[in-house]
Amino acid sequence: MEAAGIAATAEQLDKLCAFHALLTQANARMNLTRVPDDPAEAIDRNYLDSLAPLAHLRGAETCVDVGSGAGFPGVPLSIFLPDTRFVLMDSLSKRVVFLQDAIARLDLNAEAVCLRAEDAGRGAFREAFDAATARAVASLNVLCELMLPLVRVGGRAVALKGPGAAEEIEAADAALSALGGRCLEIGTARVPGRDWAHTLVILEKTAPTPEKYPRRAGIPEKRPL
Repeated sequence: MEAAGIAATAEQLDKLCAFHALLTQANARMNLTRVPDDPAEAIDRNYLDSLAPLAHLRGAETCVDVGSGAGFPGVPLSIFLPDTRFVLMDSLSKRVVFLQDAIARLDLNAEAVCLRAEDAGRGAFREAFDAATARAVASLNVLCELMLPLVRVGGRAVALKGPGAAEEIEAADAALSALGGRCLEIGTARVPGRDWAHTLVILEKTAPTPEKYPRRAGIPEKRPL
Protein backbone atom coordinates (compact mmCIF):
# COMPACT_ATOMS: atom_id res chain seq x y z
CA MET A 1 0.00 0.00 0.00
CA GLU A 2 2.77 2.46 0.89
CA ALA A 3 4.52 1.92 -2.45
CA ALA A 4 1.29 2.87 -4.19
CA GLY A 5 0.96 6.01 -2.08
CA ILE A 6 -2.07 4.74 -0.17
CA ALA A 7 -2.24 5.22 3.59
CA ALA A 8 -4.04 2.36 5.30
CA THR A 9 -5.08 1.73 8.89
CA ALA A 10 -4.83 -1.68 10.52
CA GLU A 11 -8.64 -1.93 10.44
CA GLN A 12 -8.74 -1.24 6.70
CA LEU A 13 -6.08 -3.86 5.99
CA ASP A 14 -7.95 -6.36 8.17
CA LYS A 15 -11.14 -5.71 6.20
CA LEU A 16 -9.34 -6.19 2.88
CA CYS A 17 -7.97 -9.51 4.13
CA ALA A 18 -11.40 -10.55 5.37
CA PHE A 19 -12.98 -9.63 2.05
CA HIS A 20 -10.31 -11.59 0.16
CA ALA A 21 -11.11 -14.66 2.29
CA LEU A 22 -14.84 -14.29 1.61
CA LEU A 23 -14.22 -13.82 -2.10
CA THR A 24 -11.90 -16.82 -2.32
CA GLN A 25 -14.49 -19.06 -0.68
CA ALA A 26 -17.34 -17.77 -2.84
CA ASN A 27 -15.27 -17.84 -6.01
CA ALA A 28 -14.83 -21.59 -5.69
CA ARG A 29 -18.62 -21.94 -6.01
CA MET A 30 -19.61 -19.06 -8.26
CA ASN A 31 -16.63 -18.04 -10.42
CA LEU A 32 -16.89 -14.38 -9.40
CA THR A 33 -13.44 -13.28 -10.55
CA ARG A 34 -10.70 -14.59 -12.84
CA VAL A 35 -7.85 -13.30 -10.66
CA PRO A 36 -6.06 -16.21 -8.92
CA ASP A 37 -6.38 -16.81 -5.20
CA ASP A 38 -2.69 -15.93 -4.78
CA PRO A 39 -2.69 -12.90 -2.44
CA ALA A 40 0.11 -11.08 -4.29
CA GLU A 41 -1.81 -11.26 -7.57
CA ALA A 42 -5.07 -10.30 -5.88
CA ILE A 43 -3.51 -7.32 -4.10
CA ASP A 44 -2.17 -5.87 -7.33
CA ARG A 45 -4.91 -6.79 -9.80
CA ASN A 46 -7.96 -6.35 -7.57
CA TYR A 47 -7.23 -4.21 -4.54
CA LEU A 48 -4.55 -1.66 -5.48
CA ASP A 49 -6.11 -1.28 -8.91
CA SER A 50 -9.55 -0.69 -7.38
CA LEU A 51 -8.19 1.96 -5.03
CA ALA A 52 -6.66 4.04 -7.85
CA PRO A 53 -9.68 6.45 -7.98
CA LEU A 54 -9.47 7.27 -4.24
CA ALA A 55 -8.26 10.85 -4.66
CA HIS A 56 -11.04 11.62 -7.15
CA LEU A 57 -13.80 10.45 -4.79
CA ARG A 58 -12.81 12.10 -1.53
CA GLY A 59 -15.57 14.40 -0.34
CA ALA A 60 -18.33 12.57 -2.18
CA GLU A 61 -21.22 11.75 0.16
CA THR A 62 -22.67 9.13 -2.18
CA CYS A 63 -21.20 6.91 -4.89
CA VAL A 64 -22.64 4.20 -7.13
CA ASP A 65 -20.44 1.40 -8.46
CA VAL A 66 -21.94 0.34 -11.80
CA GLY A 67 -21.52 -3.32 -12.73
CA SER A 68 -19.85 -4.07 -9.41
CA GLY A 69 -19.45 -7.79 -10.14
CA ALA A 70 -17.35 -9.34 -7.38
CA GLY A 71 -17.14 -5.95 -5.68
CA PHE A 72 -14.47 -4.11 -7.65
CA PRO A 73 -13.80 -1.30 -7.25
CA GLY A 74 -16.75 -0.72 -4.89
CA VAL A 75 -15.79 -2.82 -1.87
CA PRO A 76 -12.15 -1.64 -1.54
CA LEU A 77 -13.27 1.96 -2.08
CA SER A 78 -15.97 1.58 0.57
CA ILE A 79 -13.40 0.26 3.03
CA PHE A 80 -11.13 3.25 2.44
CA LEU A 81 -13.90 5.87 2.21
CA PRO A 82 -16.08 4.99 5.21
CA ASP A 83 -17.87 8.38 5.18
CA THR A 84 -19.12 7.83 1.62
CA ARG A 85 -22.34 5.89 1.18
CA PHE A 86 -21.83 3.34 -1.61
CA VAL A 87 -24.41 1.55 -3.71
CA LEU A 88 -22.95 -1.51 -5.43
CA MET A 89 -25.10 -2.21 -8.50
CA ASP A 90 -25.09 -5.42 -10.52
CA SER A 91 -27.65 -7.18 -12.70
CA LEU A 92 -26.75 -10.74 -11.61
CA SER A 93 -28.52 -11.83 -8.43
CA LYS A 94 -25.86 -14.30 -7.25
CA ARG A 95 -23.26 -11.55 -7.26
CA VAL A 96 -25.56 -9.21 -5.37
CA VAL A 97 -26.27 -11.87 -2.71
CA PHE A 98 -22.51 -12.32 -2.25
CA LEU A 99 -22.00 -8.55 -1.99
CA GLN A 100 -24.83 -8.16 0.52
CA ASP A 101 -23.26 -10.81 2.72
CA ALA A 102 -19.80 -9.24 2.43
CA ILE A 103 -21.15 -5.77 3.24
CA ALA A 104 -22.86 -7.09 6.37
CA ARG A 105 -19.83 -9.07 7.55
CA LEU A 106 -17.43 -6.16 6.98
CA ASP A 107 -19.85 -3.55 8.39
CA LEU A 108 -19.48 -1.27 5.38
CA ASN A 109 -21.35 1.95 4.71
CA ALA A 110 -22.86 0.41 1.59
CA GLU A 111 -25.70 -1.56 0.07
CA ALA A 112 -25.87 -3.92 -2.91
CA VAL A 113 -28.79 -3.80 -5.32
CA CYS A 114 -29.79 -6.07 -8.19
CA LEU A 115 -30.47 -3.58 -10.98
CA ARG A 116 -29.41 -2.76 -14.49
CA ALA A 117 -27.96 0.74 -14.70
CA GLU A 118 -30.40 1.65 -17.47
CA ASP A 119 -33.35 0.90 -15.17
CA ALA A 120 -31.73 2.63 -12.20
CA GLY A 121 -31.12 5.76 -14.27
CA ARG A 122 -34.80 6.00 -15.14
CA GLY A 123 -35.99 5.43 -11.55
CA ALA A 124 -35.29 6.50 -7.99
CA PHE A 125 -31.52 6.58 -8.53
CA ARG A 126 -31.64 9.12 -11.35
CA GLU A 127 -29.12 11.92 -10.68
CA ALA A 128 -28.96 10.74 -7.05
CA PHE A 129 -25.19 10.36 -6.60
CA ASP A 130 -22.21 12.62 -6.16
CA ALA A 131 -20.02 10.11 -8.01
CA ALA A 132 -20.07 6.91 -10.01
CA THR A 133 -17.40 4.29 -10.71
CA ALA A 134 -17.06 1.44 -13.19
CA ARG A 135 -14.29 -1.07 -13.91
CA ALA A 136 -14.19 -3.50 -16.84
CA VAL A 137 -17.86 -2.97 -17.67
CA ALA A 138 -18.20 -1.57 -21.21
CA SER A 139 -16.68 0.79 -23.75
CA LEU A 140 -16.68 4.43 -22.70
CA ASN A 141 -19.43 5.57 -25.08
CA VAL A 142 -21.67 2.91 -23.51
CA LEU A 143 -20.52 3.69 -19.97
CA CYS A 144 -21.47 7.33 -20.39
CA GLU A 145 -25.11 6.34 -20.84
CA LEU A 146 -24.95 3.91 -17.91
CA MET A 147 -23.18 6.24 -15.45
CA LEU A 148 -23.98 9.88 -16.17
CA PRO A 149 -27.79 9.63 -15.69
CA LEU A 150 -27.05 8.43 -12.14
CA VAL A 151 -24.84 11.41 -11.25
CA ARG A 152 -26.05 14.81 -10.10
CA VAL A 153 -24.99 17.95 -11.94
CA GLY A 154 -21.54 18.92 -10.63
CA GLY A 155 -20.70 15.32 -9.77
CA ARG A 156 -18.26 13.04 -11.52
CA ALA A 157 -17.95 9.58 -13.00
CA VAL A 158 -14.69 7.62 -12.86
CA ALA A 159 -14.06 4.85 -15.38
CA LEU A 160 -11.08 2.50 -15.07
CA LYS A 161 -10.09 1.74 -18.64
CA GLY A 162 -7.34 -0.17 -20.44
CA PRO A 163 -4.62 0.92 -22.88
CA GLY A 164 -7.14 1.88 -25.58
CA ALA A 165 -8.67 4.65 -23.49
CA ALA A 166 -7.61 7.48 -25.82
CA GLU A 167 -9.55 5.98 -28.73
CA GLU A 168 -12.55 5.33 -26.47
CA ILE A 169 -12.56 8.93 -25.26
CA GLU A 170 -12.60 10.22 -28.83
CA ALA A 171 -15.44 7.84 -29.72
CA ALA A 172 -17.43 9.01 -26.67
CA ASP A 173 -17.61 12.71 -27.68
CA ALA A 174 -21.17 12.41 -29.00
CA ALA A 175 -22.34 10.49 -25.93
CA LEU A 176 -20.83 13.04 -23.54
CA SER A 177 -22.47 15.90 -25.41
CA ALA A 178 -25.88 14.19 -25.48
CA LEU A 179 -25.84 13.15 -21.83
CA GLY A 180 -24.63 16.35 -20.18
CA GLY A 181 -21.02 15.49 -19.47
CA ARG A 182 -17.45 16.28 -20.38
CA CYS A 183 -14.07 14.65 -19.96
CA LEU A 184 -12.46 16.43 -17.02
CA GLU A 185 -9.18 14.53 -16.65
CA ILE A 186 -7.26 11.50 -17.87
CA GLY A 187 -4.71 9.83 -15.62
CA THR A 188 -2.66 6.67 -15.33
CA ALA A 189 -3.22 4.30 -12.42
CA ARG A 190 0.04 2.37 -12.07
CA VAL A 191 0.65 -0.53 -9.71
CA PRO A 192 4.23 -0.60 -8.34
CA GLY A 193 6.34 -3.40 -9.80
CA ARG A 194 3.89 -4.12 -12.63
CA ASP A 195 4.27 -3.30 -16.31
CA TRP A 196 0.54 -2.76 -16.82
CA ALA A 197 -1.75 0.03 -15.71
CA HIS A 198 -5.29 1.22 -15.99
CA THR A 199 -6.22 4.63 -17.33
CA LEU A 200 -8.52 6.69 -15.14
CA VAL A 201 -11.06 8.65 -17.18
CA ILE A 202 -12.71 11.32 -15.03
CA LEU A 203 -16.00 12.67 -16.38
CA GLU A 204 -17.83 15.70 -15.01
CA LYS A 205 -21.62 16.04 -15.08
CA THR A 206 -22.16 19.54 -16.45
CA ALA A 207 -25.90 19.56 -17.22
CA PRO A 208 -28.99 17.45 -16.50
CA THR A 209 -29.30 14.34 -18.66
CA PRO A 210 -32.25 14.63 -21.09
CA GLU A 211 -35.24 12.55 -20.02
CA LYS A 212 -34.97 10.17 -23.00
CA TYR A 213 -31.70 8.80 -21.57
CA PRO A 214 -30.78 6.23 -20.56
CA ARG A 215 -32.53 4.16 -23.19
CA ARG A 216 -34.06 0.85 -22.18
CA ALA A 217 -31.87 -2.03 -20.99
CA GLY A 218 -29.51 -3.42 -23.61
CA ILE A 219 -29.92 -0.60 -26.14
CA PRO A 220 -26.87 1.47 -25.09
CA GLU A 221 -24.61 -1.51 -25.78
CA LYS A 222 -26.31 -2.45 -29.04
CA ARG A 223 -26.53 1.12 -30.37
CA PRO A 224 -23.96 3.31 -28.60
CA LEU A 225 -24.44 7.05 -28.92
